[in-house]
Amino acid sequence: MGNHPIDGLMATAMQNIKEMVDVNTIVGDAVQASDGSVIIPISKVSFGFAAGGSEFGTKPVDASPALFGGGSGGGVSIAPVAFMVVGQGQIKLLPVDTKVSPVEKILDMVPDVVEKFNSKMKKMKEERQSKSEPVTVEAVFND
Repeated sequence: MGNHPIDGLMATAMQNIKEMVDVNTIVGDAVQASDGSVIIPISKVSFGFAAGGSEFGTKPVDASPALFGGGSGGGVSIAPVAFMVVGQGQIKLLPVDTKVSPVEKILDMVPDVVEKFNSKMKKMKEERQSKSEPVTVEAVFND
């Protein structure tokens, strides 16, 4: 028994989608910046697919296949999400969307706050050691 016509529609559509889907669609090719940093684009990819068909009437007496009507379709949406910047001893994710939540802003600030706190503690420790005074957390926040 031969293949049904819908099989051909499905196979063609799925093959075309398979050709479009690969890792480079989501994580793009890296680009080298002039300062030596590497910029990697990251995208959101959405696919949709539908296929259908119907046989019309009854099979003719001469055993030829019944009349068939069908179709298939698909769609793709690619939207940039962020850029990953790798260089100068660090990795940063720079979102494209300007709607950044307050929680994300706070999380992005944590490393800078910790670094500033550590440098302030080190500076105060050096100053206090020269004066022979103990360093306390209260002293850091009161200076």
